[in-house]
Parts: sequence; structure tokens; C-alpha cells
Amino acid sequence: MKKNTKKELSAEQQQKLIKILKERFEENMDRHQNLKWSAVEKRLLSKPEKLWSLNEMEKTGGEPDAVDFDQNSGEYIFVDCAAESPAGRRSLCYDREALESRKKNKPENSALDLAAEMGIKILTEEEYRKLQELGDFDLKTSSWIKTPEEIRELGGALFCDRRYDHVFVYHNGAQSYYSSRGFRGSIRV
Repeated sequence: MKKNTKKELSAEQQQKLIKILKERFEENMDRHQNLKWSAVEKRLLSKPEKLWSLNEMEKTGGEPDAVDFDQNSGEYIFVDCAAESPAGRRSLCYDREALESRKKNKPENSALDLAAEMGIKILTEEEYRKLQELGDFDLKTSSWIKTPEEIRELGGALFCDRRYDHVFVYHNGAQSYYSSRGFRGSIRV
């Protein structure tokens, strides 16, 4: 049997996801006080390929929510707003090079590869800090963030968490992985 590789949702799946996103939007108005659900929903329905990626975020425990609007592009920005790093995206090293460098005990995937497969982008440090202004995230977990090339070229990668009411940025070898470290992503719709 041929595997369906199309990245699209059925009408029923779309309706179910829209309902989940609407409920989350309405329950967390403090994250997007200047946004109106009717405009967000209209944009979502006009971009079915983005719904597939949002559904992948949802399936892996990210609890995506609209947190901003880009006036220049007319896009809504959705970010993983789960309290802890998404459970379905943990135990990953940083990127493909790091994954391939491991000789033993390789994780199943890397953060950057999985993000690309899902059609989302891993958060930058700036985006991560902006998310933390909306609530307290990663109090028990941590999340890989987009690492500058000059750090990555030396074998390192960056991750963040929130402890002691502060957001911390740390470094680790890109090949490392932990059951409590995942990644948060964003998508523009």
C-alpha cells in the first residue's frame, strides 16, 4: 500500500483543528489582545498547507497559538505555547550533522530536521524571549533554539529555559540530547 505523503488535512481534520485553535485563542486572550479570531480563522482557511503544519505542532504537544501579527506581510504568527517543551519533540540532538556524528545511542531525529519536516521554524533567542513575556514556559524542560553559525561551526548549540523567574540561554554540544529537552517552533500564516 502506498503511503500518503501529501501534507494536507481532510475537511474534517481542518474543522477539528480550527475548533481547537479557536478554543485556545479564546482561553488565552492575554497572548493576543489586539487580534480578532474571525480574521485569524479567515486567514487559516485560506492557507490549508499551513493547517497541516499547525496540526503537526498540535499532534506533537506544542499547543500552537496566534501570538502576533506582521503588519508588513499580513501574516499571523503562531508559536508553540505548551507550558513545557513539546513532549512529542524531545530527546533530539540539534541538527543532522550532530545526529550523524553520534557513534552510539543515536536519537531518532534532530530538532532542525523535525522542524523542517513539520514545515515550521525553530525559535530564535529573540522569539523565545518574546514568548516568555506571554507566560512562564519551560519551568521543568528546556528547548533548543536557532544557533548562530559561528557557534554551530565549533560544535555547539544553544538552548533556553526559565528558572528563578529568569530566561537563561545555555550551550551544549549539538550532538547531545535529553529527555527533558525539545524545541519550540513557529509558523507564519
